[in-house]
Amino acid sequence: MARSGETGAALDLRGLFPPAPMVAILRAIETGSEEVTAWLDREPVHLYPELAARGWRWELSRQAETFVLRLRREDAA
Repeated sequence: MARSGETGAALDLRGLFPPAPMVAILRAIETGSEEVTAWLDREPVHLYPELAARGWRWELSRQAETFVLRLRREDAA
């Protein structure tokens, strides 16, 4: 499920098998959003090189069984 805020997108990607979460996140960052928040079942280690190459910073936290990935464009204030 995806939701869009004023400047960002919220993606609940729990329950999806790889590579679906990575594909959904990459699509979201290509839409022009300045921020993306994604809830995941596992740490997206293969996504980090793609994010870095595209100029995105990330912060990962864990809430019980869920990983919360917050993304922001490098040039976003």
